[in-house]
Amino acid sequence: MSVIPPVLLVGAGKMGAALFGGWCRAGLAHSAIVDPYPMAGLDRLGDFTVTTLADLPAAFLPSIAVLAVKPQVAASVLPALNAYLPGGCPVLSIMAGIRLDTLARALGGRPIVRAMPNTPAAIGQGMTVACAGAGVTEAAASLCGRLLAAVGEVAWIEDEALMDAVTAVSGSGPAYVFLLAEILEQAAAEHGIPPALARQMARRTIAGAGALLAASTEDAAALRRAVTSPGGTTEQALQLLMEPDAWPKSIRAAVAAAAARSAALAA
Repeated sequence: MSVIPPVLLVGAGKMGAALFGGWCRAGLAHSAIVDPYPMAGLDRLGDFTVTTLADLPAAFLPSIAVLAVKPQVAASVLPALNAYLPGGCPVLSIMAGIRLDTLARALGGRPIVRAMPNTPAAIGQGMTVACAGAGVTEAAASLCGRLLAAVGEVAWIEDEALMDAVTAVSGSGPAYVFLLAEILEQAAAEHGIPPALARQMARRTIAGAGALLAASTEDAAALRRAVTSPGGTTEQALQLLMEPDAWPKSIRAAVAAAAARSAALAA
């Protein structure tokens, strides 16, 4: 028995594919995938063919449409999608920066839920924050929650203005962690550690620290203090990293820049 009713996925990129994989694992009814600009060689996701909106059979009636295309192509995609969808069909958008009112205007006033997942969704470890627009029923919100929970944790907010910060922190955040792994690997190699071991150390250290953080009821600051012995090596490193002009300034500036870009995409 299918847990998730028919879905029309619009956009078969990395995030769309990650979501679709989670739905299939949860038990997905007959669904469809369309992509206006498919990547070369990508014509299938699992057992499903990636096609165009024009090639979908008229008999296919989705329970919900999920927008997973890049925000830069939204203007060319939304009119055709609106003409295809049955009346009252809700839409879940994971496009960065595109506001609920913009989506509602382009989609004829349909009920819209806007969400921002992140790339760990590909392994079921995602973090998604969602915001419901006007007219979204409890049933539609529940369906969106099920779709998003198939790839990780979900939180809901009422103030859409927070979505730019959400995008900058959890949406873009995995890239910041990957950069840390990259830098740690390079630093290890510079100290003479063989490249393969340098990569293993950097990756497992970050993955293990993340797993410990996820499993612990303590906050991040307490875990940091627990590994920082007075006068030890970790304290020496943190004295540099925690200088006001070091990590505190850089991370806050990075989040602010990402949030500003998210806001600019809506302009």
